[in-house]
Parts: sequence; C-alpha cells; structure tokens
Amino acid sequence: MSVQAIVFDAYGTLFDVYSIGALAERLFPGKGAAVAELWRDKQIEYTRLRTLSNTYKPFWEVTQDALVFTCRKLGLELTLDAQTRIMGQYARLEAFPENLAVLKSLKGKGLKLAILSNGNPEMLEAAVQAAGMSDLFTQVLSVHTVEKFKTAPEAYQLGPDTLGVSAKDTLFVSSNCWDVCGAAWFGYRTFWVNRSNAPLEELGITPHAQGRTLNDLALYVT
Repeated sequence: MSVQAIVFDAYGTLFDVYSIGALAERLFPGKGAAVAELWRDKQIEYTRLRTLSNTYKPFWEVTQDALVFTCRKLGLELTLDAQTRIMGQYARLEAFPENLAVLKSLKGKGLKLAILSNGNPEMLEAAVQAAGMSDLFTQVLSVHTVEKFKTAPEAYQLGPDTLGVSAKDTLFVSSNCWDVCGAAWFGYRTFWVNRSNAPLEELGITPHAQGRTLNDLALYVT
C-alpha cells in the first residue's frame, strides 16, 4: 500500500466523543450513556440537515443545540452550569490511548498527516493542543472554510486542495462508517477504524481496509 498522505477524521476517530459520558453520568445519574449516545446521533443529524438545507452553523453551536435537544428528549433539566461544564468537557475530549504513538510513527515515515473535520477551527485547535498533537499535522482542516459538513464533496475537496495530493493517493481514516463511505464516493482510499465492531453500512461501499484501533492502521500502512 503506497500513499503520500493520510487524512484523519477527528471526532470519534482521534478523540473519544463518548468519553463525555462519565461527566454526563455525574450530572444525570443513570442517564450518562444515554445522553452521550443520543447527543452524538443528534449532532450528526443536525449537520446533515443543515448541509442539505444550506443553513450552515458552526459545529460548536450545532453540538450545543444537540445537547439541549437531548436533555429535553430524555426529560433532564439542563442548567446553565451543567451545560457549561459538559460543553467545556467536549472542548477537551480524551484522545484514544494508542493515537499519539501511532501518529508519531506515521509522521516518521515521511507521510503528510492532516485532520479533516466538521469541527470549527477553535474546537480543533483546543482538542489537538490538549492531546499533545500540535506538531504532528501538516494541516488541520475544518469544513468551516466551505460551510458544508461532511459528506458534502466540498468538504472532502479540502484535502487535495490544501495538501497538494490527489484523493486517490491519500488514505482517509475515520471511525464513522458513513464518513468512510462519503470519502470513498469522493475518491479517497479509505481505512475504517471500527472501534465498536459495527456492521458495514448498506451503501455499496467496502473500505480498502479496516481495523479496531489506530494500531491496525499502522500495520496496514507498513
């Protein structure tokens, strides 16, 4: 397998969006996991609706809207203090434990590494810095530039345009199967980090490769 660049999704791939569940459990006993799951689903649903309807809103605001809906749906009182704490935690999501070592190894091979994310620039900068990854990426790309969320082609086009590497010579890595499908339709080579052992989406797309963690990606690239 020969590629010149690797482009990573951020949320769910590099940063654990479900790690927020521990704080949610403290704030809403017995409901933490439900909050984390519904919040994530609604967040992605809102990005798709806004892109389809050409009503872009920064990902931070979309995420906050999804949190408000989630608490209303689950019958939970979301105080201003709780909202501030949860959103603050989202800005500092934990990275998956193997990621830093794998990224350093891939960079050591001379590959261009980049992030391509729905997150707005401020969110991504905070997350990357908190994870100690600031010097590992050639580019940290946000769809905020084109005001369309993935899976819009304009979002995926940011990779080739910015890195100067064609999609077919770039490996796109995501833990979200829908994102892998969108990237494959666009023309990227794809690697699915299937952390939850989920079934493949019925969209006629098979990733070029998949694994459970970024350690499997490192073996594939080798």
